Amino acid sequence: MRILLVEDDENLADQIKQSLLDAGYAVDVTGDGEDGHFLGDTEPYDAVILDLGLPIMDGQSVLRKWRADGKSMPVLILTARDSWTDKVEGLDAGADDFLTKPFIVEELLARLRALIRRSAGQASPQLECGPVMLDTRSGKVTVSGRAIKLTAQEFKLLSYLMHHEGKVISRTELTEHIYDQDFDRDSNTIEVFVNRIRKKMDILIIHTVRGLGYRLEWDEAAT
Repeated sequence: MRILLVEDDENLADQIKQSLLDAGYAVDVTGDGEDGHFLGDTEPYDAVILDLGLPIMDGQSVLRKWRADGKSMPVLILTARDSWTDKVEGLDAGADDFLTKPFIVEELLARLRALIRRSAGQASPQLECGPVMLDTRSGKVTVSGRAIKLTAQEFKLLSYLMHHEGKVISRTELTEHIYDQDFDRDSNTIEVFVNRIRKKMDILIIHTVRGLGYRLEWDEAAT
């Protein structure tokens, strides 16, 4: 999952970014509203963490422009403003959730997980497809109760597919959502990751759709 963090406090941005990386996200960071708006307008993100008090363009203006342009990614607002009017204005501008500074990082991560799940139509923090279970809180993956050890990139890829179970996902889309902006992206590595995951699971749950991409689906009759 790929996250955009728009925060002008460099120390706080560094702390949040590291926590997001540790949690298995790909992260792009910027410190001003104009650049944040451009990134959100041109890059595909699974969620955005947006500060309100930004230079050049304030967070509320950024959010209103995104929504006016039809951008629907979930947005979690961060702000030092704690009045109910600020929260109402932020939510009416198109925010999906609101977190007041100072905050506990664990709460931010929990709110972010919930936003991403709801955006993908998932309710439970434990994503299941047949015998495969991915716990979004702990980052653990099991097959019929057997723990599977995945690399960071393999986990990101599987997590994205499980959030979008049953849908055909292209290599390009996977590449855009598991790597950050500065990463040297190579869609050919997606096939390598898929094959590794298949071998570790020892079941067919990630199906190749010729010419289109991959679909995660469990067919018990085919086992």
